[in-house]
Amino acid sequence: MNPIKAQRGSTLLVALIMLVLLTLIAVSAINSTTNSIQIVGNAQFRDEARSISQQAIEMVISSDFTPSPAASSIAVDINKDGRIDYTANVSAPACTGSAPLLNSSLDRTNPLDQPCFSSSAAGQTGIMYVSGVPATTGTSWCLLQQWDIWATVNDSSSTGAKVDVHQGVGMRVPAGTMCN
Repeated sequence: MNPIKAQRGSTLLVALIMLVLLTLIAVSAINSTTNSIQIVGNAQFRDEARSISQQAIEMVISSDFTPSPAASSIAVDINKDGRIDYTANVSAPACTGSAPLLNSSLDRTNPLDQPCFSSSAAGQTGIMYVSGVPATTGTSWCLLQQWDIWATVNDSSSTGAKVDVHQGVGMRVPAGTMCN
C-alpha cells in the first residue's frame, strides 16, 4: 500500500481533535468568567450590606439615644428605583459601663469640656476658677459611658447578603445619667 494513501484523513482527524480541545478550553473560560462575576457580585452585595449596617449604627450614635435606648429599623433604597433594597435592624444599644471623668482629663480651652468642670468648693454648676484658672482637680460633672450597638442586614429576598456589624462607642453624658 502506498504510504500517502495510508495517511489520508489523518489531517482531518487531528484537526477535529484540536477543534474539540479548543471548544473545551473556550467553555472552561466562559464558566470561569461566570463564576468570577458571581463572586464579585456577592462581594458587592456584602459590602453594600456592611455599609448599610454602619450607616444605621452611625444614625443611632448621632441621635441622643442614651436616655432611652431602643431598637430601630432603617430601610435603604441603594439604587433609587423606589424599591427597598436593604433593611438594617439595629438592636437597642446596651450600656456596658460608666466611669466618672476627672477634671484633669478635660481641656479647659475646649468649649465642649467647659460644662463638665467642677469643684468640691463650687456651690452651683459651671466652672470653678482658682486664681483665674478653671479648677482641674477632682471629679467632673460628666461621665464616660461605654455602649455596644449591633446592626444586622439580612437580605434573604434577592441577594442573600447577611451582615452583622458590632460597634462600641464612648459617650460623654452628664453625671447622674444611669446606665440602662
